[in-house]
Amino acid sequence: MAKRDESDEAYVVGLCSQVLGETALTQHTFDWLLGDPGKGGRRRKLPVDAYWPGHQLVVEYRELQHDRPVPHFDKPDRLTVSGVHRGEQRALYDARRDTEIPAHGLRLVVIRPGDLDADRRGRLRRNEEADLAALRTILARDSDEDRVTDAFRAWLLAQGWTPVAPADRWTDIEAVRGNERLICETKGRTSEKGIDADIAYGQLLRRMTSEEPGIRYALVVPTSSVKAVERVPAHIRRLLRIEGYEVTDDDQIRPLPA
Repeated sequence: MAKRDESDEAYVVGLCSQVLGETALTQHTFDWLLGDPGKGGRRRKLPVDAYWPGHQLVVEYRELQHDRPVPHFDKPDRLTVSGVHRGEQRALYDARRDTEIPAHGLRLVVIRPGDLDADRRGRLRRNEEADLAALRTILARDSDEDRVTDAFRAWLLAQGWTPVAPADRWTDIEAVRGNERLICETKGRTSEKGIDADIAYGQLLRRMTSEEPGIRYALVVPTSSVKAVERVPAHIRRLLRIEGYEVTDDDQIRPLPA
């Protein structure tokens, strides 16, 4: 059996890290993702194959045994703590990951051998060029707003901020750093730049429910919307504690003059 760092899983995770520009946390665990109670009632944390905090992304690489019976892996004559054999428990825990990961605000992407260059037995041929091209498509977000959000979240991490679950479920990003809290509204490319900027300002205003001095707000937009954001004068933005950030087409972050 291949060592984990030589496995197809490690190969796929390494390519994903290349595409994302961030090193994965492998076999990462969360306090809220738990297995069934074992002896003594203790529940162990279920690991995920890879987690990229800057992208709020989890990737699971599921080989053939996750989707079809494989006696070598399933051990049908042995029962697990869940009272079922290993194959059934694997399916149970996969379903738990599929439910709990998105429920906690993270994006989950499941990759299978058939998504890449693999043989009939599900073994990857390790055609790196073809696999990278496939992974870029698989990992691509659905909208430019997703791109802006991901780029800004990664920048916040690099600046020492910690993204947290937003208090308002409509908030795009909320992050803390020491006694500071930043509440962010992000927008992608749009044909209605002025209208969408005005809507974004209104959305931030509705979230100003606390008088805590450490709370600030941010409007994060692509380069194409910067002029629309700057129609609100800088001194007004300062009074409202609203910071502006530009996300360039190559995902660089530039604070707007305030």
